[in-house]
Amino acid sequence: MRIRSLVIALSFASVTACVNSQVDSPAITADASDTQYELVNVTDAVIIPWGMVWLNEADMLVTDRGGELRLISDGKLADAKISGLPKLDARGQGGLLDIEKHPNFAENGWIYISYSGFEGEESGSNASVVRAKFDKKAMALTNVEVIFEGSPNDSNGRHYGSRLEFDNEGYLYVSIGDRGARDENPQRLDRDAGKVHRINYDGSIPKNNPFVSTDNANPSIYSYGHRNPQGMAKHPKTGDIWTHEHGPRGGDEINRIVKSTNYGWPIISYGVNYSGTSFTEITEKDGMAQPNWQWTPSIAPSGMVFVESDNYPQWKGHMLVGSLKFAQVVLVKMDGDKVTGHASLFEGIGRVRSFSMSPSGYLYVGVDGKGVYKVMPRA
Repeated sequence: MRIRSLVIALSFASVTACVNSQVDSPAITADASDTQYELVNVTDAVIIPWGMVWLNEADMLVTDRGGELRLISDGKLADAKISGLPKLDARGQGGLLDIEKHPNFAENGWIYISYSGFEGEESGSNASVVRAKFDKKAMALTNVEVIFEGSPNDSNGRHYGSRLEFDNEGYLYVSIGDRGARDENPQRLDRDAGKVHRINYDGSIPKNNPFVSTDNANPSIYSYGHRNPQGMAKHPKTGDIWTHEHGPRGGDEINRIVKSTNYGWPIISYGVNYSGTSFTEITEKDGMAQPNWQWTPSIAPSGMVFVESDNYPQWKGHMLVGSLKFAQVVLVKMDGDKVTGHASLFEGIGRVRSFSMSPSGYLYVGVDGKGVYKVMPRA
């Protein structure tokens, strides 16, 4: 049983006095490479396509945040909805969230789904994860098992995160937002919110997690001090896990996730309150990581994918991030592990929620209210 009653005292020796003046990021300018591609709508029947995962070359599962799991097979949406989902809290920013498959899916058939669940302590909900198997003939999930439950619960319906990603060693990473309680959750190691967690494929805790021997700390925590991470991806060359997260008004971040690292929220931030008032006067502090990139003004990021496909030579080696606020895809330009700039693609596409790359290297984009698109080279 996890102990959640004690506040973990987290202090550092010195503070860099840096007044938070909401330092603007470079302007996002259009990149003309998107004119070489067209967006082909695969389905418009998925309202909020929060997560997508390819099971094989023909079949892709898509989560609709409202509480439906759908199958796209051979380029068409199956009429039947997949049954067997756990009970979820589909309010506000909650519902059916991300989906991922086990690295050895072809052998073991495990898929993983995050959602706003009622399993945690106290009333309300928090981010939970189940693993299950998919029976295509029956259009049903089987062997459904809860392997992670965020706690404590909250009834506010905000900031669940929640993304899933496996690393090269087979560990599963789970992001959880601060649940709208920035002063209570992100800096406390006895609370799951505002963290990136690392678990084994069966939900057990890796023995080399950073806080397994820390009194009263939740042993699944891998990094902390996060606001609301709604993007996560594994770097195809280094194997590192990267995330991005929503800031408040300004201060959206991209971070390479490093074991035991404190990413600072809400003690440091490049953002301000939505009202324009300040909640912190510093953007840097000893013992807290700086983001690899930050967006001010905010772009409201969701979804993340690294492009390694030869189908998109102009974007190969770079990252794509969805912008809910500006209704576009953001091309995040990279030189190895360094973010060097950004540009906009497909301006006006809509609120970009998610990405998935098919086994044959074709990019699929989930857009709120418009469904799922395939990005195809123009003839």
